[in-house]
Amino acid sequence: MIPEYWKTFVNQHSLDGREIDIPEESDLSELGANFEIFDEISIRYETENLYPGIVVAKEGFVPVGGCLLGSGDQYYINRNDGSNGPLYRIYHDMFGGESYEKDKAIVVVLRNYAEVLKFIVIK
Repeated sequence: MIPEYWKTFVNQHSLDGREIDIPEESDLSELGANFEIFDEISIRYETENLYPGIVVAKEGFVPVGGCLLGSGDQYYINRNDGSNGPLYRIYHDMFGGESYEKDKAIVVVLRNYAEVLKFIVIK
């Protein structure tokens, strides 16, 4: 379920639970993003128990971060993209069970998920 390349990336950079804050001008969807990187337990829970994770997992999406701003939108990579693929935001309110409009529900935030390293919040 969780690609080895993602596990390696997270472990190499100690990202479990880290906060990421992407400003609007760096977010390809132009909204900005503030989220926490999920640990493996959270990834599995989001994928197996919650929407849209249950639905989009069938298309290769893996939830890797949860919004810290209260939107409920999660951040994903896609196994089909391979290592260094995009980081996506999936709008949870665009889902009515199993159905959704892909073009409206899924947006690219970063062209390469490794770019999150530039936006780690230092506390």
